[in-house]
Amino acid sequence: MAERKSEIFRSFPQALNKWNQPVLEQGRGRGRPGPRRPSRRQTGGRSRCPEAPTDNEKAEFPKVRSSVSKENLVERLPSEILLKILSYLDVSSLFCISHVSKLFYQLANDDFMWYRIYMSEFGWKPKAVGNVAVKMEPAEDRSTGCWKWMYFRMMTGQEMNKWRGALRDIGPFTGLPQQTEWVLRNLNVSWELMLHTQRGQVVVLEQSRGYYLESSMIVHWSGGCLPSYQHINSIQLYGVRKEKLAWRSLILNLDMETHPYEVIGKDGKIRLACLSPGVVIGFWTGNVAFIMISLHFHRLVEKILLGSPVCPYSEPLDRPPVDDSDPKFGLHGYTLHFVLHNTRTQIMSGHFRRLSCSTIQQGLAEMKVISRTNVSQHRSLSGSIRLPWKREKLEGSVENCCIMTLTLLDDFQKPFWCVSTPVTISMVKKSQSFDYSGTDFLMVYRSSEGQVKMKLVWLKEQQQFFLVGLTLYVSILKVNAHFSTKYKS
Repeated sequence: MAERKSEIFRSFPQALNKWNQPVLEQGRGRGRPGPRRPSRRQTGGRSRCPEAPTDNEKAEFPKVRSSVSKENLVERLPSEILLKILSYLDVSSLFCISHVSKLFYQLANDDFMWYRIYMSEFGWKPKAVGNVAVKMEPAEDRSTGCWKWMYFRMMTGQEMNKWRGALRDIGPFTGLPQQTEWVLRNLNVSWELMLHTQRGQVVVLEQSRGYYLESSMIVHWSGGCLPSYQHINSIQLYGVRKEKLAWRSLILNLDMETHPYEVIGKDGKIRLACLSPGVVIGFWTGNVAFIMISLHFHRLVEKILLGSPVCPYSEPLDRPPVDDSDPKFGLHGYTLHFVLHNTRTQIMSGHFRRLSCSTIQQGLAEMKVISRTNVSQHRSLSGSIRLPWKREKLEGSVENCCIMTLTLLDDFQKPFWCVSTPVTISMVKKSQSFDYSGTDFLMVYRSSEGQVKMKLVWLKEQQQFFLVGLTLYVSILKVNAHFSTKYKS
């Protein structure tokens, strides 16, 4: 069937040239006599295709632009004929031809044609999608693309059901699906970065490398001619499934004006800057050398399968049942999985249970994880804290920088706060350690959802870091929104 459709479309230009040849009258020229093509006046206007819509399906067809070149015989055809030809294409070919021109983009999104495709594929009409009622017939404005959206929505829903079983096995420590990496690899997802410049240009970057870790992954882009940072207006990250019609799901959209960068470190060659959330930009001689983005595994598969090219996946609200008998409901029973790592190795990993909020100040609920006075809670870090980088033949590492991946589970063991972002540590001039004779360092991370404060000691003799303090500060607004509580700051 697919070969027949492609053969029809390949033979279309030949038939079109034959249709446009002038018909010679009998006795004139060297051609054979033949019937003359009826004029528009004789046929009563524009001809209709054999399977034209009925009266209940009448709608205004997209008009062919008057600026179409006379040499382009295809676009000179009436819209009805073009729609009839496009109706013989499969979904993949229809998706590809929509990128040919503005006219074909408009025709390939015809609502009535996608309505027929949807019905032939699924054979039933949905009553509603989410909370939005669906009209049972094609819209009068055929360019709305409603049924095209419905078709891809159903296809992605079926795809999500296909992988849902593999995501049911939850890790006992991370609280995340254990097979996330396996699913992402089998989905054959590639990560595409779009840089929009002030001149209206769009620079598309294909991923150079990808690194999978315990509860996150890091994607790296480098090479090619990257625009100057001052000329970049926005950065968009897409998860692309090329075997599924190159479907793109918007994962991240950063506006440079609202997301200023902060320098987190440098070495002899490059300078690292961080854009929240999780974006690292490497500058070399004033130009962008590479870009790295750290992605947390939480709902990452859903973001790829259920997202759209223009709007990221929105996580559904899953509030726990309210317990009015508990005066501190939502302030205790937390579980934390905390990892420090870089692109190659894991520096430290810890799992902490039964965490509670001790005080609420300035809109933040304080949660002590590792106390400086309790030596038994202190953790040693394997290796030094550094963030390796690579661009083509150049490579190096920036000291005192790494990636922090945090997964905070609520009392019902559901992800409550998930973040994966680059962090940097700075030396504290005045030592506060009484149990260690070393140099003190401090790491502070801040966002609208909360803060993380980490205290470390560098022991020169052992050439090792020790984590001697870890405190979380969770936004009380986030707690109230999740648990339906009314705590005051």
